[in-house]
Amino acid sequence: MIDVFRFGVGISTGFPARCWLVLTELLLAMVVGLGLTTAGMGGAAWILGGIVAGALVFSVCYWVYDTPMQPNRSARKIGQTIIGLTIGLALQQGNLDIFSSTWMFFLGLPLFLLICGALIGLIYARIEQTDLLTAMLATTPGNIGVMASMAADYSKNTPLVSLIQLMRFTSVIFVVPMIANTTIAPATHSSVSELISHFLTIQVERLPIAVLVLATAWLAVYGGSKLKIPVAGFFCAIATGLGFTLLPALLPSLSVLDFRLPPLIIVVGQILLGITIGEFWGVNPKLKRSTVLYALAPVGLMFGAGFLAAAVARLLTSWDWLTCLLVTAPGGSPEMIWIALTLDHNTEIVTAGHLIRLLIINLSLPLLISLACYLDQRFARL
Repeated sequence: MIDVFRFGVGISTGFPARCWLVLTELLLAMVVGLGLTTAGMGGAAWILGGIVAGALVFSVCYWVYDTPMQPNRSARKIGQTIIGLTIGLALQQGNLDIFSSTWMFFLGLPLFLLICGALIGLIYARIEQTDLLTAMLATTPGNIGVMASMAADYSKNTPLVSLIQLMRFTSVIFVVPMIANTTIAPATHSSVSELISHFLTIQVERLPIAVLVLATAWLAVYGGSKLKIPVAGFFCAIATGLGFTLLPALLPSLSVLDFRLPPLIIVVGQILLGITIGEFWGVNPKLKRSTVLYALAPVGLMFGAGFLAAAVARLLTSWDWLTCLLVTAPGGSPEMIWIALTLDHNTEIVTAGHLIRLLIINLSLPLLISLACYLDQRFARL
């Protein structure tokens, strides 16, 4: 095992070494995920397994060699593509009519979260005694990598932005599945041997179709990345999956084909989503107690904003409480949609809510940055 970690030190320069490290994380995550699944954790068991594996492997590497490594963003992109494709294949066109009566809420939700994030950023800037742009990038419910890279581009406190975003993201992934499992009774627990048998059962005749679907999704993601589409790995994969579900309506002769991915590939996608988050934790295992305590304030306020939005959604729509919570959870969009899909609980509604939120937040970032820079200059003159 130490030899594998020794390879990990050369991650940034050696592709084979990176493969060994990811393989180690996958195997460890499989063990943790199997345990969580048999314990009844449900929807997010494999994602949580990935978080544990990524954090543990990177922490050991850091402890042994005292050399921090960069999280594998490619792993998360692959995970987003697999899960996005799975979600797209599960969506049903007939259920999309429900959006006609709630489109105002879908547009209002991200605006509400943006305003809350900006107000929380103002509060946190005073608590942490930092500039407003750093605080707002830390408290806006967006993608961790995007927010951290923007902080670096503007020479702001990138580690602080990463910490707040990471705490928010991880908290949502841990807390919401617990609420979901309490709200909806999980299915009967399977034994480890049954789970392994299920994942390793692969129908050879379906492999060419799975390869075709994955290749098409990857081409769509590549094209979306070139066109600068926000979170292309997720959005374009969902669009590809939805396209395959609509294909039999255009060509009835294809209705006999099953475009679903093998269970093992779907599990790998979930694990890869979690691994990057765990790696972010493992990169900086030594955190000052005061920094963590101060960071709890904005994270708690963002949680409060999410629960408030869920309460408003419960009043304005006919959705049940769990659906409202999954739609308004401040972050972890692929994870929240996956939980809804796993529970077979209003997946179309949760998907629409998070996709619109991600689009509006990403498109609003230039305006948010301009506002924060303007206010920073005004405060500097006072």
